[in-house]
Amino acid sequence: MAVDLATFSFGTKGTWKIFYRLVLLALFVASFPLISSSFVSRNPSLDDSTSNMNILQQQHNGFDYSINMDQLLTLLFNDLTNEGLVKKTNQYKAIFLGDQEKEGFHQFQTIMDHYNMDYIPLNNMEKQRSILDNTIDFIFTSNFHASSQFIDRTLKTDGIATIVLLNSAFQKPSNYKVAYMRRFEKVVMAMKKTSGSSQTNLKLGGQRKLCNYATEAKKAALQNLEDVLLEPPRAASGKSRVYLKRTKYLPDLMGDTLESYPRRVFIDVGLPQKDGGSGTDWFSKNYPTRNKNFEMYKIETVVEGSTTAQIEMSDWLTKNVKDEEYVVMKAEAEVVEEMMRSKAIMLVDELFLECKPHGLNLKQGTRGRRAYWECLALYGKLRDEGVAVHQWWG
Repeated sequence: MAVDLATFSFGTKGTWKIFYRLVLLALFVASFPLISSSFVSRNPSLDDSTSNMNILQQQHNGFDYSINMDQLLTLLFNDLTNEGLVKKTNQYKAIFLGDQEKEGFHQFQTIMDHYNMDYIPLNNMEKQRSILDNTIDFIFTSNFHASSQFIDRTLKTDGIATIVLLNSAFQKPSNYKVAYMRRFEKVVMAMKKTSGSSQTNLKLGGQRKLCNYATEAKKAALQNLEDVLLEPPRAASGKSRVYLKRTKYLPDLMGDTLESYPRRVFIDVGLPQKDGGSGTDWFSKNYPTRNKNFEMYKIETVVEGSTTAQIEMSDWLTKNVKDEEYVVMKAEAEVVEEMMRSKAIMLVDELFLECKPHGLNLKQGTRGRRAYWECLALYGKLRDEGVAVHQWWG
């Protein structure tokens, strides 16, 4: 019995060391979840982090929105501070530009106080005019469309405009470069102003056009277009209906309501229906018009051997549509190539390319037919130019 007691005694020095180490190990294991939670919540550089997801879930589940918004704003401005995009000095002039009633002014109050930001309402033109040109270092807003002229006028070169993107249909001005982008509940983007007013540059191309200076969001949308067919369909009449169902239209990819455009236009360029051309009914039945009115134009190309006088499509387009309008077009390959040479293709938001390969539906004649690899090459060039292009088999 004495031997057993000696065996389980804690009197030896080595046994105490083993026991002490086991206790430390147990304490470490028990505290690991707390350490892990602290690490995640203090690491603002993790996109889609666990802490961010918890905050967003609480918002959707009806928790106190103002508390969650404070946390999101703290995360955002910590990021911007760490990146050197916003500063806390007396000489640094920062502005929060927004709608007090719609955006919940109290939710931004802590951040505004911390960074000594001045608040300017979007609808207070008198207060906006009181701000001198090129005097502001940092501007935060969720409505760039309504405030773009004020921002461009007052922001210094190398100043930062931080924007909450309410949808993906955003066109970056040419005199800004993206300095920061991160997704919270919405995507937040910070842009650095690189030169003076962008108004002159905007006149050179469509403010909303994909092929001028595509934003990251628009580039992503182009990547999500339906796959190109590597072989032409055997029966165009049957394949067209199937292909239209799988087409991924630009308004759907961009989440665009089409409300902001002063005019929406659809242009069908091709043979008359009696000569094998398509009508415009397919557009009304398939395109996501968002219940908005589209002006319809049917531009007929001449058949082989015709003596009818012709005009260049580029000339017609530049005279009849404007940069700020939303333009959808269906056109034959020859017309599209001419528009690419003249750069008039930059006026088109979305294009349905009709390229007839050899051996497909010869009843319509051989006009404009080419090897299918040439059709694919033209399709690729349009995608490289930033055009949202689809194959057309009607």
